[in-house]
Amino acid sequence: MRRLEPLAWVGPAVILIAVVVLWPVVEMVRSSFLKISRFGIVQGSNGTKNFAKLFAAPDFGAIMFRSLIWVVAVVGLTVLISLALAQLFNQRFPGRKVARWALIAPWAASVLMTAIIFKWMLDPEVGVINIIRKWLGLIPAMGGADADQLGNASTAMPWLIFVAVFVSVPFTTYALLAGLATIPADVYEAAKMDGATKWRTYWSITLPLLRPALTVAALINVMNVFNSFPIIWPMTHGQPGYSTATSTIFMYILKGADIGESAAMSVINFGTVIILTAIFLKMSRWKQEVA
Repeated sequence: MRRLEPLAWVGPAVILIAVVVLWPVVEMVRSSFLKISRFGIVQGSNGTKNFAKLFAAPDFGAIMFRSLIWVVAVVGLTVLISLALAQLFNQRFPGRKVARWALIAPWAASVLMTAIIFKWMLDPEVGVINIIRKWLGLIPAMGGADADQLGNASTAMPWLIFVAVFVSVPFTTYALLAGLATIPADVYEAAKMDGATKWRTYWSITLPLLRPALTVAALINVMNVFNSFPIIWPMTHGQPGYSTATSTIFMYILKGADIGESAAMSVINFGTVIILTAIFLKMSRWKQEVA
């Protein structure tokens, strides 16, 4: 009986994972092979036709490529900015506590609310960003096509990336700050005695010892950014055309017309996240011990 005692502790967690994670995945895969009406009525098996229809969609390839660019750009910029901010906030300076509290504000606020606020700020007529641009003479006083930055394919995606980085930096910075706090001070003292420069110390000591925290933060960002919905949808709905649509947005759009095809897109998204995660873990050499 004593061998079964651990089940009382891990059993609820296993059941929760099975109900919340495994069962939806099984249903998602099953639905991708069914013919389902837009009202959710199952009309029988559809074989692999949902996937064939999905792959034949003229925008599918561009959307998947854009999703990859979206993840790489947002996560890459987030990590670079967070590394700099973490190093800054790890130093002692007047007002550091206030600066740290200010940094956490974008993360504490709702992502959806932040996206809507930026959409208002970018309004072609009354948005504060366009008002400032008019004052600076960057756009005509009457506005025009240049004022609608979310309606222009060339400017909409950069703004979406900016907002995604804006809401991702606080968490990543605090995760890296926690990692910096675990690095022993005597390691830096030894490097200083050896005559190592600040850049050499950062590259050879700080970054390697920061790798566990950096790996966790970046991996969480990869999964969150790839599945990001409350930034792109409220700001652009994936428009104009599909120029700002990622695979998650495309999946949601398909849901209104063909649930089976949308489920097939969900399976592709799920597989893509697993592949991206595996590639990232392979590149980060997460199993290797830090010297």
